[in-house]
Amino acid sequence: MRRHFIAAGILVVVITILTYAVINFSGLATQMNPVAASAQAGSIDALWHFEIIVISFLFALITGPIVYSLVVFRRRAGDTTDAAHIEGNSTLEITWTVIPLIFVMFLAYWGAYSLGETRRVAANPLIIQVQAQQFDWSFIYPEYNIISNELHLPVDRQVVLKMESKDVIHSFWVPEFRVKQDVVPGRITEYRITPSLIGSYKVRCSELCGTHHAYMERPVVVSSQADYDAWIKEQVALAVEMQKSPEGVGQRLVAENGCLGCHTIDGSPKAAPTWLGLYGEHVTLADGTVVTADDAYISRAILQPAADVVQGYQVLMQPYPFTDAQVASIIAYIKTLK
Repeated sequence: MRRHFIAAGILVVVITILTYAVINFSGLATQMNPVAASAQAGSIDALWHFEIIVISFLFALITGPIVYSLVVFRRRAGDTTDAAHIEGNSTLEITWTVIPLIFVMFLAYWGAYSLGETRRVAANPLIIQVQAQQFDWSFIYPEYNIISNELHLPVDRQVVLKMESKDVIHSFWVPEFRVKQDVVPGRITEYRITPSLIGSYKVRCSELCGTHHAYMERPVVVSSQADYDAWIKEQVALAVEMQKSPEGVGQRLVAENGCLGCHTIDGSPKAAPTWLGLYGEHVTLADGTVVTADDAYISRAILQPAADVVQGYQVLMQPYPFTDAQVASIIAYIKTLK
């Protein structure tokens, strides 16, 4: 009997090594986890790597003895005897209860430690406000009074994103950062991250939030402190310039309220009609009526989105409490998109 345990044990070790090699070196693991680009990714990836080893072992622990038993203990031709009658093995049952319990507690401790590392507070973090809504992200830098549809971050400095949703539950996820955080209506959730690798990434919504959930993406740019400061300076100057004209004010209102989550300004299709070349054009409505996209039509579309539904589209937008002056500024901005 002892030799059977030894042989089955060797088979388990071999299958474990082969399974781990297939997962780790074939690219399966790296495809699930792209390059690590944050300080928090280290502890998460270490735990993930250990779990890959455990998964390989558990797979081998099940398949190894089964394969060995099928080959070695199969019924031989002409053998009609009964198998040995076994009542049970208390030692074995206690062993396979206690060892997994200890192991699970160890994993719980490691998971708690990893969570603590993820949420560790650093001195002087950068505060950025994040607004999520169907189907867009907006990023506000309160220290500089600027808003952007791109998230720019300096490398090697902790950032705290204070996130809120205007409509449904979203989830902020940059795969390279590893950390994920839900964005919930009616409350502010915090997301701490310390970018560690200069590059361009994407933030995605990982919580099914509607028909165009898959397109809820925005660029994330991690740059050196000098390049980040230069970008901030450029955006501050642009914000000051925008406030000098109605179309500039309208452009800021569009960015602040996530209008580009459904509309586009480059002619590409999305959840709502593009604004490129819209002003003055003929628009066919759902009932077949053709109207002109003038000031009155655009104002009505903003304040009463269900009044004139464009053919081929659904009503996704909620009425916005814009003032007449704000609506006029948005229309002025749309007029510039030719």
